[in-house]
Amino acid sequence: MLYELFSLFNDFPGAGLMNYISFRAVVAGVLAMCTSIWVGRWFIHLLQRKHISETQRDESIDPFNVAKKGVPTMGGLVIIAAILIPCLLIGNLSNIYMILMLITTIILGSIGFADDYIKTFKKNKDGLNGWLKISGQILLGLIVGLTLRYSPEVVMNERVDSHIENNVTVYEKSPEVKSTRTTIPFFKSHDFNYADMFSWMGEDNMYRAGWIFFVILTVLVLVSVSNGANLNDGMDGMCAGNSAIIGVALLVLSYVSGNVIFADYFDVMYIPGSEELVVFLAAFIGALIGFLWWNGFPAQVFMGDTGSLTIGGIIGVSAVIIHKELLLPILCGVFLMESVSVILQTQVYRFAKKKGTHLRIWKRTPLHDHFRTSMEQVLRNDPTCKVLFKGRGPLQHETKIVLRFCIVTLILAAITILTLKIR
Repeated sequence: MLYELFSLFNDFPGAGLMNYISFRAVVAGVLAMCTSIWVGRWFIHLLQRKHISETQRDESIDPFNVAKKGVPTMGGLVIIAAILIPCLLIGNLSNIYMILMLITTIILGSIGFADDYIKTFKKNKDGLNGWLKISGQILLGLIVGLTLRYSPEVVMNERVDSHIENNVTVYEKSPEVKSTRTTIPFFKSHDFNYADMFSWMGEDNMYRAGWIFFVILTVLVLVSVSNGANLNDGMDGMCAGNSAIIGVALLVLSYVSGNVIFADYFDVMYIPGSEELVVFLAAFIGALIGFLWWNGFPAQVFMGDTGSLTIGGIIGVSAVIIHKELLLPILCGVFLMESVSVILQTQVYRFAKKKGTHLRIWKRTPLHDHFRTSMEQVLRNDPTCKVLFKGRGPLQHETKIVLRFCIVTLILAAITILTLKIR
């Protein structure tokens, strides 16, 4: 809104600042942070008056007797509001990438809200039907993937080269094309075209098959990352802290992809218009930092599925837009570990049960719960259970677990950015 308004008054002093991505990003981040803190206070008081609080927490999980019941939930609405307000005010609402991110936020926020509503008000701990939840995520993935495929505004310059002419750096871009090319880490060529996997189908068919694969991959990325973030949301400040760090890395990657100078320097594809993601991601980071004001230990509000599903979806879609989705296993390594731990634990337990034994890999999953769970707690609920990795050190308080997980994410974020030059 303000972006369009200021564009009409470029002749006025200071109005031209809205043309600078860096300025709008800083304003969006600060505004989102302040909104999250202010709205958070109001929202917590509202939920307390309405007695809308956490009722499903198993207090036996925590050996330190940290009480979770009675803490207001559905705080993800605060994060969503803090993202949307700055983006609607100073974002370029005609930019296709900004539109996709707003759609992602609203759709996943609605799915998460429905899930939390059923858990909180209907007293159904299972929440929204799992197939409905997945179907909504798949639908959103198809919307994003097909938009990137067919929108005429979505193009890229696969190569950018520079040379000096008359002491001036001149940048030469390859023609703007619709491409399935993506960045791949640790390879000398630094990029990979999905269409090349289908070269055996002929030139025309390989192009079509490449785009079909890209759309399917978009769906898989969105579903996996959003659910990974959901699994990571189990301790005060855990998901918000990790996601804020991931958001910073994605902001850097978005700025590189949307700036012809840095695209040339790092030898990555240049994506015109993707610089608007910097504004959105700045708001995203600011909203999460502001939410940590209330969600840090001891949490005064939980984000619920409203927040975690939305956060994961934003991360996944952002990476797909700038064609950095193959970097997500590194960048979102913590989310990946959490998801893999649950899958492996479930499959091993089911297999062992069929053989007449009770076997776990870890004491409890998702993985972060393993570090605060004692063998006494496991045996109390399952006296015959065997655990492969019991751990030797003392049990950790959730504040230390959260801090260590965030440190790991910070290291992974640094490695992700470094992959732009490591090849």
